[in-house]
Amino acid sequence: MTENLLAHETSPYLLQHKDNPVHWRPWNAQALQAARDSGKPILLSVGYAACHWCHVMAHESFEDAEVAEVMNRLFICIKVDREERPDIDQIYMNALHALGEQGGWPLTMFLTPRGEPFWGGTYFPKQSRWGRPGFIDVMQQIADVHATQPDKVASNAQALMQALKRRKTATEAPLTWEILDTASERLLGLIDPVNGGTRGAPKFPQGSILELLWRAGKRTGNSQYDTAFLHSLRRIASGGIYDHLGGGFARYSVDEQWLAPHFEKMLYDNAQLLELMCEAWADTGDDLFRLRIEETIGWLEREMRQSGGGFASSLDADSEGEEGRFYVWDASEIEDLLPADDYALFAAWYDVTPGGNWEGKTILNRLQSESIADPETEARLADMRATLLDHRAGRVRPALDDKVLADWNGMTICALVRAAELFSRESWAALARDAYQFVTDSMTRDGRLGHSWRADKTLYPGLASDYAEMIRASLCLHRLTNNPEYLEKAQSFEKIIYEYQWDNDNFGYFLTASDADDLIIRPKSALDDATPNPNGVMVSNLVRLWQITGEDLYRERADAVLTGLAPDIHANIFGAASLLNAFDFRLDPVRVIVVAGKPDAALEEILNTAPARNLVLQRVTDTTHLPDRHPAKGKQADVGRTTVYVCRGESCSLPVTDATSLRPLLG
Repeated sequence: MTENLLAHETSPYLLQHKDNPVHWRPWNAQALQAARDSGKPILLSVGYAACHWCHVMAHESFEDAEVAEVMNRLFICIKVDREERPDIDQIYMNALHALGEQGGWPLTMFLTPRGEPFWGGTYFPKQSRWGRPGFIDVMQQIADVHATQPDKVASNAQALMQALKRRKTATEAPLTWEILDTASERLLGLIDPVNGGTRGAPKFPQGSILELLWRAGKRTGNSQYDTAFLHSLRRIASGGIYDHLGGGFARYSVDEQWLAPHFEKMLYDNAQLLELMCEAWADTGDDLFRLRIEETIGWLEREMRQSGGGFASSLDADSEGEEGRFYVWDASEIEDLLPADDYALFAAWYDVTPGGNWEGKTILNRLQSESIADPETEARLADMRATLLDHRAGRVRPALDDKVLADWNGMTICALVRAAELFSRESWAALARDAYQFVTDSMTRDGRLGHSWRADKTLYPGLASDYAEMIRASLCLHRLTNNPEYLEKAQSFEKIIYEYQWDNDNFGYFLTASDADDLIIRPKSALDDATPNPNGVMVSNLVRLWQITGEDLYRERADAVLTGLAPDIHANIFGAASLLNAFDFRLDPVRVIVVAGKPDAALEEILNTAPARNLVLQRVTDTTHLPDRHPAKGKQADVGRTTVYVCRGESCSLPVTDATSLRPLLG
């Protein structure tokens, strides 16, 4: 094969590389067979469209004829979009970790012709620098070892394959309440008291870790957890990691103050932060959180929503070949756009100085205040931001990765539902419903989900993360609308994920379906990535289904996942934060039964703004239709009045008909 085959793909990341002189192939059976037929090792390069260092390596090496000649001569070259194929990424990233290397992207792995990893790294410069070997030298050495030392390659590959297949045995202690307290106490000691988040740099939002803090505050009543959670979110909401003009959060901050981000915006980060900001606003009523919620949803609708209602995956960090160019400012540029009095006010609030605050440029931020000004000042600042946003629109925009991923959309749907509940915004609920409809209509085949959609093509079969997040989205919409079709869809998806992803030997869910056949192993993990682990999400889903339907099968499956993955949780409690969050839910679910009667705005406000930690909200016309073993079944409602029962375990509260009595029962 003497051509680049990526022009036939739909992934924006792969299409970025279609004109490289490298003879790239997508990951498929034909590429793997070509490696076996030729006897050449495979050079696997994994990245994603918004990845800054992926662009750097592409410009330095993959667009370079000299480098491409070496790649084409010595290797079968395969390019993978990690967002489109997170299963492939997980396998080979785990192999890199087994080599003792720090992970990251671009991921550069060298495989045997059978696809077994034997060595790898991340970014390699074309020429040796910064203590990193040059890419040409690396490739020549790897090819030489593969040709002259086959026993060494085989030994490395065998060791890595054993590491990838190794499973922890269930010898550690079972999960108990104590592990939640231990994890929470240790986490509190890792929180940066000045800047929020975990100590040091770089700083990632880490949604599951922040949720663990929030849950600890609700579970224990210890205000230190609440303080750490809220302070972290205020710093994130005030920092340069947030786009103060257009809305939305960047992937992470390279410094410890949340000032200077890598500027890519990922859908999954924004979904997680949006939902956390909702809980922070419900706790505090702080307008800072309200504004970030409104602005971020505005950004989602304006820039990320695609035709049909699905949401795109990401916005690039780079434009015109420079990271952050679209987002940063010179003070003189802002001064030219605003009247003198306005400029002085804006500069004071947004850290604008002649020398800049990052590499001679200004990243807009409000870290100096972390608070909202008086209404008049905020109105003036909003007008100034609109002026700057309008001017920024004339710049060359970062590229949009417009593929729609089922799992990331599921996360976004739940975040929109929570915001719609809190603020009674039907337009936000409509965004959630439209996205859900798009995924369930356009990304399913014979009832089974796909993972990625673009240009009317869907990549099948779906992953455990797709089912986990879309089951959760179904349950979020069921809570919002009380439409039984959403519950039925959740149950239908649960049957499918159990049939195709369940691990009968060790319990829990494989990432890939049983009929996916192009991988060397089936990946399964208990640990979170930048997104919550699907096993953790599924435990929460199963607990919620159990509470709603009364079907013990759901509880049994949730418990089996927790039992099967308990050794992994003990081994890495922070890495398994989403499973700990689900375990917290499993131990203390709270069923809130609302029996319809005369509309009561005060009751509804309490129900919508109560901490959503472990609440399972069900709306019924009467309790006779509840499952037979439901503790509220048969309980009477006040005639003509909306009546609420709050049930824990097998017992329920007395009937509640007024907001004053309801609030303390919900926490």
